[in-house]
Amino acid sequence: MELVQLKSRLEAVFFASDEPLKLERLQAIFEVEQELLRQALQELTVDYAQKERGVTLQEIAGGFQLRTRAEYSEWVVKLKRSRRTSLSKAATETLAIIAYRQPVTRAEIEYLRGVESGGIVRMLMEKHLVKILGKKDVPGRPSLYGTSGYFLEFFGLKDLSGLPNLREFSAPDEVGISLEMDFDS
Repeated sequence: MELVQLKSRLEAVFFASDEPLKLERLQAIFEVEQELLRQALQELTVDYAQKERGVTLQEIAGGFQLRTRAEYSEWVVKLKRSRRTSLSKAATETLAIIAYRQPVTRAEIEYLRGVESGGIVRMLMEKHLVKILGKKDVPGRPSLYGTSGYFLEFFGLKDLSGLPNLREFSAPDEVGISLEMDFDS
């Protein structure tokens, strides 16, 4: 298969997919050598970055996905007319604790926050931002919580190393982080 053909086919598959596609899955779909696939992905990424395009190809949550360029998100939001949901301060604190301290138990979250957090953890799980990673090997075997693949996808992170360093800011408003999130109901 020629590189030009592979790039066009990759573009079609990315357009049809609503989730990031891992390299292994792409390799199984196209039955090509990994080196050729990587070259096609690199060229597509550069193509989208160099041209005035409405989308970009990004490596997100362990896979690749076509994503709207940030400067055009306003029009996509108007199209989707999705329900805007703001995370409360308590939910934002809980999500930050889970993201930075994972794997973490609910008792550890509550110790750090100083208040009961079971309802908030459940809500974050319902929004698919948090998931149970396993059980802690202590009496009672409490659940261990961590962020989900959707968390990475939603925040546009390749992996958790993309989280901002906590020393870089003291409050979300100081760095312009929006706490409003779109959730499909």
